[in-house]
Amino acid sequence: MTAPSPSLRSMTGFARADGADNGARWIWELKSLNGKGLDFRFRLPPGFDDLEPPARARAARVLSRGTIQATLTLQIETTVPRLTLNEPFLDDVLEAVRRVSARLGTVEPSADAILAIRGVLEVSEVEIDEEVRAALVGQLLASFDLALIDLVAMRAREGAALGAVLTQRLDAIEDLTAAAESSPARSAEAIAARLAEQMAALLGAAPALDPVRLHQEAVLLATRADIREEIDRLTAHIAAARACLAQGSPIGRQLDFLAQEFNREANTLCAKSNDRTLTAIGLELKLVVDQLREQIQNLE
Repeated sequence: MTAPSPSLRSMTGFARADGADNGARWIWELKSLNGKGLDFRFRLPPGFDDLEPPARARAARVLSRGTIQATLTLQIETTVPRLTLNEPFLDDVLEAVRRVSARLGTVEPSADAILAIRGVLEVSEVEIDEEVRAALVGQLLASFDLALIDLVAMRAREGAALGAVLTQRLDAIEDLTAAAESSPARSAEAIAARLAEQMAALLGAAPALDPVRLHQEAVLLATRADIREEIDRLTAHIAAARACLAQGSPIGRQLDFLAQEFNREANTLCAKSNDRTLTAIGLELKLVVDQLREQIQNLE
């Protein structure tokens, strides 16, 4: 099967496919959960473990992340139960019965009672013909492909919904970044007023400070108050995240890295801010970034 065109995909989904032919009935159930990488967990009927390698290869061609749980339920009606008498075990049972009956003077149990002893009779099934089995394996893998197509489609539908939410969060981050950039607290006059206030506090605390030291403190205060670098980086991260969304899956790891960078810039903005308005913007930015990262965890 061919991989779908690039689109956002969630890591969660469910699909089911069933089939029947030549006395056999089967059901595939595929469940996809979040995962750091691509992990497969198969539950197959006894004697059909050889289905796992080709099914795993098929899934790996269209999926890149997630924990995939694949369960196959199979009923084969063409097999004929065969009843086998375990004669060596029966001889041991009869010998034990004779010895116990002779010692206790009791009547030996009936044949029905002896046959009811576990292990005396064994039920087995005649294995299906190799050609029939080979044809069945091909049909089971074809059904697996159908379930896989439905799983990918469901992950794509959820991915589209996630994409809309992520776009909203990026819009909010962009609006908050613009609000921080245009904040009156960043104006030269506001920064100069805060510097004058802080310098006056320094001079009042130590009027004999060296002029060079005062200049150094002024430069340091001005540097701490400047969030130009954080705004530029936030703008660059927004552009990179939008490019990822346009690119399509798999981008979960890339977006997770960008979410960490968003959070780092928001923290720095809050640390540099000495104005209530900028601090409020920074705290709101941290909240939106947390919401962004939470949604990214579901993305392939």
